[in-house]
Amino acid sequence: MASTTPCKTILASKVSASFRDQIHKEIQERKVQPKLVGFLANDDPAAKKYAEWTAKTCAETGCGFELRKVDKQDLEQKITEANEEKEVNGIMVYYPVFGGKQDAYLQNCVSELKDVEGLCHKFVHNVYHNVRYMDEEETMKCIIPCTPLAIVKILEYIGVYNTVINYGNRLYGRTITVVNRSEIVGRPLAAMLANDGAKVYSVDVNGIQVFTRGSGIKLKAHKVEDIDATVEEVVGLSDVVITGVPTSNYKLPTKYLRDGVVAINFSSSKNFEDDVKSKASIFVPSVGKVTVAMLERNLLRLTDYQNDIREKPKSQ
Repeated sequence: MASTTPCKTILASKVSASFRDQIHKEIQERKVQPKLVGFLANDDPAAKKYAEWTAKTCAETGCGFELRKVDKQDLEQKITEANEEKEVNGIMVYYPVFGGKQDAYLQNCVSELKDVEGLCHKFVHNVYHNVRYMDEEETMKCIIPCTPLAIVKILEYIGVYNTVINYGNRLYGRTITVVNRSEIVGRPLAAMLANDGAKVYSVDVNGIQVFTRGSGIKLKAHKVEDIDATVEEVVGLSDVVITGVPTSNYKLPTKYLRDGVVAINFSSSKNFEDDVKSKASIFVPSVGKVTVAMLERNLLRLTDYQNDIREKPKSQ
C-alpha cells in the first residue's frame, strides 16, 4: 500500500544550516580559530569526498583545517606527533585504513582531548554505558561519534524525538531499525537510540539484535539480545528505518517498509530502492553535511576543554 501523503525529502544541508551558523557566530564573537587536522591514509573515494566536505565547511564557518596525507605505515607516529602540537585542537582519521582491530587501535591513539570523532575507548565506553559527561562535576559533555550524533540531530529536527517527554526518554514508544552494525556508526547509534528510550533492531550480515534500555537506576544503559527474526519482519514493525550498507549492491526492498515510515540513508551508496517515497513520509537521502557540522561542533567543544585545562591553576 502506498503512502497517502506526499513524502518530504529532507536534505542534510537544511538540517546542518543552524549548526553551521551557530559555529560561525561563536568563532567570530570569540575571535578564535580552532584547528582540525585530518589524516588521509587510504584511497577510498568516500573518504576523499568527506575530506573535501570538511575542508569546505571549515572554510565557511571559520575553523582551521589541514589535511595531512600520509602513508598508512606512518600514521600512528603522525597521530602521536599531532597529539603534542598545541596549535592542533582536533584530530580525525579517514577510515578504513587497515580495517578491523588495527583501525580500532589507531582510534585509541588519538588523545581524548583532541578526538573530534569520539572514537577512543573512553568515549565509546561512555556511549554504551549512557555516561553523558567526561568528568564527575558534569561540566564537560562527552564527545559523541559524529555520524551517530548527526542522525540523532536529524531525528530531532524532523520530530521523531518527542520534546514533551523528559530528556533522556524522548524516543519512548518508537521502534527503529538500523541496517548496519559497524563499530563506528551502526552499533553506537543503536545504543544511543535505545538509551533515549527506543526499541532498536540492529541488522547486519551476522543476524539481528534488539537494543532496549536497561533497568539500571543510575545509568539506564541499553541491553542487547540476539533474536530470531527476518529483516522483513523487523523493518515492517519500524517507525524509522536507517540504512548504512557501504555498497551499491544492497537495496532494502520498499515492500518491507510500513506506510508513513521515516527513511534515512547514511551510506555513500543508495541503500533504498528508487520508489522509497511511495511508502515513506520523510526521506533523508544523506547525512554527510550534518556529520561535518557535528565534527566542527565537537572541535569547538574540545578547544574549550583544552583552554579550560590550561587556565586551571596547578595544585600546590
